[in-house]
Amino acid sequence: MDVGELLSKALSHKADKSSSKNPSIKRKSDAAYENGDYDKRRREEPKGITDEEREKILEMLDNEPETEALDETNLKKMLLNFEKRVYKNQEQRIKYPDLPEKFMDSEIEVNEIIQQMHVIATAPDLYHILVDLNTVQSLLQLLAHENTDVSIAVVDLIQELTDVDTLNESEEGATAVVDSLLEKQVVAILVQNLERLDENNKEEADGVHNTLSIIENVTEFRPECCTEAAQQGLMVWLLKRIKSKIPFDANKLYASEILAIILQNSDENRLLIGEYDGIDVLLQQLASYKRNDPSNKEELEYMENLFDSMCSCLMRTENRAKFLRGEGLQLMNLMLREKKLSRNSAIKVLNHAMSGPEGADNSQKFVDILGLRTIFPLFMKTPKQAKAGPSSEELEEHITSIVASMMKNCQATQRQRLVNKYTENDHEKVERLLELHFKYLDKVRTVDDQIEREKQRMKNRGEEIEDDDEFYIRRLEAGLFTLQLVDYIMLEICATGPSSVKQRVMQILNMRGGSIKSIRSIMREYAGNIGDAKDPEAKEQEQDRILQLVDKF
Repeated sequence: MDVGELLSKALSHKADKSSSKNPSIKRKSDAAYENGDYDKRRREEPKGITDEEREKILEMLDNEPETEALDETNLKKMLLNFEKRVYKNQEQRIKYPDLPEKFMDSEIEVNEIIQQMHVIATAPDLYHILVDLNTVQSLLQLLAHENTDVSIAVVDLIQELTDVDTLNESEEGATAVVDSLLEKQVVAILVQNLERLDENNKEEADGVHNTLSIIENVTEFRPECCTEAAQQGLMVWLLKRIKSKIPFDANKLYASEILAIILQNSDENRLLIGEYDGIDVLLQQLASYKRNDPSNKEELEYMENLFDSMCSCLMRTENRAKFLRGEGLQLMNLMLREKKLSRNSAIKVLNHAMSGPEGADNSQKFVDILGLRTIFPLFMKTPKQAKAGPSSEELEEHITSIVASMMKNCQATQRQRLVNKYTENDHEKVERLLELHFKYLDKVRTVDDQIEREKQRMKNRGEEIEDDDEFYIRRLEAGLFTLQLVDYIMLEICATGPSSVKQRVMQILNMRGGSIKSIRSIMREYAGNIGDAKDPEAKEQEQDRILQLVDKF
């Protein structure tokens, strides 16, 4: 038995041991156990290697000649050998196109040298040589090789070369190779290769996964390339992969993750996905979870990626209209009623759909579809945090923001229906509003005290306090934003609702030692910091409206 056979046996034994850590393999084992095949399988499992075989392996490894360390000279030799083998294979394929046996050996040699080139990933400081010798171009050309085994081997190599941890080891080398890949439109070439891979074949399915890994690596290193990547066919492929009827798998999860990344990093991509009917695709996929929960944690992550993608899309006004036409509000409202795992993320989507002046149509429609019946029970009692999605406090912020958006955007009958909600059941919603006011006022006072102590310490050390914006952001994150929304709703219903609403607000404030002055101060600060850089006129109108409400209060 030679060292190759012994090592192969050792590795297969190691793989069998490690498979117990792999969830998918474990599930198969459980199934076998249930089917009564467990004892049979135990008898058939390999027993590992003997002490004698282990000694032989160690002896042979000791006698193996030491490989030369990879330096510039050795790398250039390897790359020259690579180019020779590729050229030879191309030549034979052209010469004998219908005789595979004539070019098969040269194809194996190409595959072997590609495997050897994985060692380059251990020396990212030498990556510039790949660019200087035009090896990057040669690798990308091989992605279109007639034999998909070769293209998959190249994908595997590029994936390892662009691994983020490796790229971080040498900024100069990483910049050289990533910029070269992007310049040669690597994403467009990868997408063309994806189109011909058959995921029913395990090796090709792995090739798809590694391709998506390359795209993730490159976009993490160069976030600004997301727009260009989407335009090179990636967006179309991702949408097609997500809506395909293939059962849920790791590649579907990865495709949803990449989609969420490229939408988060690019406003142009949010517009592009709308042009490709991506809003409908996302709604169709999310509809699966209105009455059914994801079957495992991977599918739960997939669902969350779809919700995150939808939230990113709704940052564009054009997509809000598509969301409205695609009956997105009805779907989210149904999810709120069904109380499945999708509910909490549906709340987040509704907030994105209805916020700002651009959310006026969605706000009006939400009242029309009886959304008040589903959102106000959640306002009265915030849902608990689910296995995924927003935390309880984030949910409280989203729900309060939805109610505030409706107060700003609803007109006529819809607005009257909204205001009337606050008189129901002896003004219970007014009491809940004041409860939230005092809860978040305490949180803001706590963080204000911390900030004051920090400022005092900075003064004592003789440091200048320059960045007030940073402190303001901290206050917003600690609860000031939710407090501002709560107080805005309070001002609105006191100004436009029945007199009994304001009477109840004053009664509770007096009873709990609250202060009108404090609420006015919070709302003046809110008006002073409200902003819409795109539309200064709208910003000024909103500020005036809030200050008028403050004066009336």
